[in-house]
Amino acid sequence: MTNKKEIIASIIIIGNEVLSGRTKDLNTSTLSIWLNSIGISVQEVRVIPDVEKKIIDTVNELRNRFDYVFTTGGIGPTHDDITAETISKAFDLKYGLHKEAFSILEKYYEPGEFNEGRQKMAKMPVTAKLILNPSSGAPGFYVENVFCLPGVPSILKSMLGGLNNVLVGGDPILSKTINLRTYESEIAKSLTNVQNNNKDVEIGSYPFFRQGKLGVSIVLRSVHKAKIEDCSFQILKFVKTKKIEIVEID
Repeated sequence: MTNKKEIIASIIIIGNEVLSGRTKDLNTSTLSIWLNSIGISVQEVRVIPDVEKKIIDTVNELRNRFDYVFTTGGIGPTHDDITAETISKAFDLKYGLHKEAFSILEKYYEPGEFNEGRQKMAKMPVTAKLILNPSSGAPGFYVENVFCLPGVPSILKSMLGGLNNVLVGGDPILSKTINLRTYESEIAKSLTNVQNNNKDVEIGSYPFFRQGKLGVSIVLRSVHKAKIEDCSFQILKFVKTKKIEIVEID
């Protein structure tokens, strides 16, 4: 049975290091794949600097437009980690030491190692709910529909399982990829016809370059497995007619 309401989310990547190109953004892919698997569709991604007003304005805009908002970055121990304090201001909540977060971190570190910098990671909206961190101790947190996660990809990924019982998703968004040895211009008209006849399937085409040869990946996405298969059949039909080489289907 398909949920009638589509559950939608946005992602805010916070960090000057991402905008400067020093750090690659891997979190959008990780979050999007996971959210799709639990039936939540990511419909917008923003990359913004560590600037208080920008974070507040972006969070307040997106939390009113989306079912869920995920932020990554800016909840560490350094001076430029301002996300937690800024989220407090966005929601007009008291910012300070979160008792449960402080207790978790105090137990995580050896006696004498829980210094002032590390204590900063326990500072957040004092009424926030925690997202437990099995990798490095320091928890993320959420307020209403805004979920704040760390920027380190491996740590972020390890924390997602803790949200499975918190988020309400729809039907999982399934996908299938057909990789062809062709050019987009060669299949554009045929692909448009298939898309027009399959409104419940999102079809994307993406050029690739492998082993010195050009190709196109056609990605089909839908909550309906049968409709993806039917759409795939229609695509493979024109591919065969045009005598286009199939590289791989997954």
